[in-house]
Amino acid sequence: MAGRGTGPDFVEALARGLDVLACFDAGRRSMSLSDVATAASLARPTARRLLLTLEELGYVRSSEGAFSLTPKVLELGMAYVSSLGLWDIARPHMEALVGRTGESSSMAQLDGSDIVYVARVAVPKLIALRVDIGTRFPAVQTSQGKVLLAALSPDDLAGTLAEPSRSGLPTPLRRSPAQLQDELTEVRARGWALADEELAPGVRSVAVPVRDGAGVVRAAMNVTVHAAETSTELLLTEHLPQLMRTAGDVSAEWALWQSRPQVEVTGRTGTSATG
Repeated sequence: MAGRGTGPDFVEALARGLDVLACFDAGRRSMSLSDVATAASLARPTARRLLLTLEELGYVRSSEGAFSLTPKVLELGMAYVSSLGLWDIARPHMEALVGRTGESSSMAQLDGSDIVYVARVAVPKLIALRVDIGTRFPAVQTSQGKVLLAALSPDDLAGTLAEPSRSGLPTPLRRSPAQLQDELTEVRARGWALADEELAPGVRSVAVPVRDGAGVVRAAMNVTVHAAETSTELLLTEHLPQLMRTAGDVSAEWALWQSRPQVEVTGRTGTSATG
């Protein structure tokens, strides 16, 4: 939380404002001033000023003494996704995949030792976990996380796994570090990962990488099924080939998007450079 900056240009007020936004989650959708101050480790007067500022900017609303986030907060995350060009490219492909499989599909990226969902096309099915854009889960317990972890160098992988999860979910030790290394080596070699009721009972998924124009794994795309309805065999024989084709198409189009000419505007009296 606040107070951890060390650089000479660190802006503590900005950090505290972001701490206030980050303290809201699925279990704390609406909080009193005291709740926010406690969750963000702030004094009440500081939390009040920050909340009122965020309210004036449109990121927070208040009602009967309780504060909650507004949909405008999504703009902060979507600005990142949009800057990649990835969501606009992936959306029609994911919608077509969901139409063919009848199952939900999501895309996630790595943030520390967690995955964060950046895109999702869902079907109305009862699954044990609620997933929205911005939802985070421990990477080692998800098919997408395994794909993303497998793409890391040994040093980066060690550093990533050493970070604590910020998902708020328990991360039970289901495998030893050596077993995890062996699994990630296999994922890297075969190009896909399976998570069979590791994150929650009844949740089974398979994921594959999404690559940029340089071939670097930047995201992972999955198909999620209910274990009671869809066997592992069906998931791997029917849905996985379609998922791999979809991710390949998204990667190819993303590479083309990234290679498009870039125009830089230097100012009213300057010139525009195309590269």
